[in-house]
Amino acid sequence: MILEEMSMKEFEQQIKKHRTVIIPFGSLEAHGPHLPLGTDTTEVYEIAKGVARCMPVFVAPPLPYGVCRSTSRHPGTVGIAPDTLRQCVRDVVKGLYANGLRKFAIISGHASSLHLSALEEAGESLLGEMGPRVTIAVISAYDMAREAAGGVCETKDDSHAGEIETSLMLHFSPHLVRGRGKEEYPCFPHPILTTNKRKYWKNAVWGNPAPASAPKGKIIAETLTQNLVRLIKRMDAFTG
Repeated sequence: MILEEMSMKEFEQQIKKHRTVIIPFGSLEAHGPHLPLGTDTTEVYEIAKGVARCMPVFVAPPLPYGVCRSTSRHPGTVGIAPDTLRQCVRDVVKGLYANGLRKFAIISGHASSLHLSALEEAGESLLGEMGPRVTIAVISAYDMAREAAGGVCETKDDSHAGEIETSLMLHFSPHLVRGRGKEEYPCFPHPILTTNKRKYWKNAVWGNPAPASAPKGKIIAETLTQNLVRLIKRMDAFTG
């Protein structure tokens, strides 16, 4: 049940029977020379819609902006502040709650630690206000994708815009993939902080896109979808 495609009457009928909603969060962020800036958003929204094809669950429109630190100086990246993200989560969940939703699966296609922390902080503050009336889960789609890619992908330390994400985009939106970026890994000067992060991570690729393929993406997407279905069933049964 894709919220942006439903009419008022359709929603009114379905909310009487179903109270769980997936809220996808993505980013507008550099993903190498070969993937679109909206990769995180595309992937997480397609996964959410795949879950909705397997079970009766609402899917909210994705938020296509996130907290971007490592790619903040790469062309095309447009990030938002953690406070902005936290407030957005609070407003959206409260709006959905006012419409009768009670189970909230906040799933992020963007894996920044600051981004995920902001989602978790917002979720926990909402739980503190709403208490046992709601169930909230904060899910990193990319962490789940890495688990789903075990035995499928061959790149050992694959991450941003690498084999996994390129395979998923070849499966979901092959027309948006421009060949393959080169294998690359960041070399940030930890623990020294720097604002010139592109100096240490030129092309925003973390891994090796070369072995990516649409069949691999299909397997990862299907496994990830089924794992999310199981998680949402746990949420539906969760009583705090």
